[in-house]
Amino acid sequence: MSPTSPPDQLRAWIQRHLDPLEEGGAVDGLVRSDFDLGPAPPEPDRPLTPASVLVGLIEREAGFSVLLTRRSDTMRRHTGQVAFPGGRRDPGETVWQTALREAHEEVGLHPSFVSLAGLSTPYRTGTGYLVTPVVGFIREGFTLTPNPDEVADIFETPFGFLMDPANYEEHEREAPTGERRRFYAMTHESQFIWGATAGMLRALYDRLYGAAVA
Repeated sequence: MSPTSPPDQLRAWIQRHLDPLEEGGAVDGLVRSDFDLGPAPPEPDRPLTPASVLVGLIEREAGFSVLLTRRSDTMRRHTGQVAFPGGRRDPGETVWQTALREAHEEVGLHPSFVSLAGLSTPYRTGTGYLVTPVVGFIREGFTLTPNPDEVADIFETPFGFLMDPANYEEHEREAPTGERRRFYAMTHESQFIWGATAGMLRALYDRLYGAAVA
């Protein structure tokens, strides 16, 4: 089904291709990572920190758009980068509770506007996090207020653009540890979407529209 189809047609189709919330992520051990385009990831010297993000699909008249943020320039890590709302999981939380809490804290999205659909493929970052992307449909009528300590900007990008493989490029950059790492990236209007965020979007594309998907 085309990613530009009306939301009422896409909603159930997307949900069928996601993992159930109850699975909690990493079904069958499948994990994507910052290392997908390069050498295998090194063995972590400590357990990966569990985290979640909300992949929020906003139901607009023209089709779905995806809720994204640009991180504050005062953040210690990933300064100014485009990201999904999200963060590390608190003890006792489910993956979706974390995603909803972080979205509320970062951009003021009230959970009552989100209908949870399921989980996309977990993603390991080079900074030691294991991130579970939680996909949810966001109905119109919400208001957003960025938390200035964490978010510099809130914006939407068309789902159809993000689910078009022609828009993905491969870039290379030197990591803080000195090695060169390849990563997915795309540019929409003035926003440069790259790294883990682009990697999670590419994993969602592969899950929904990969060659083996019916």
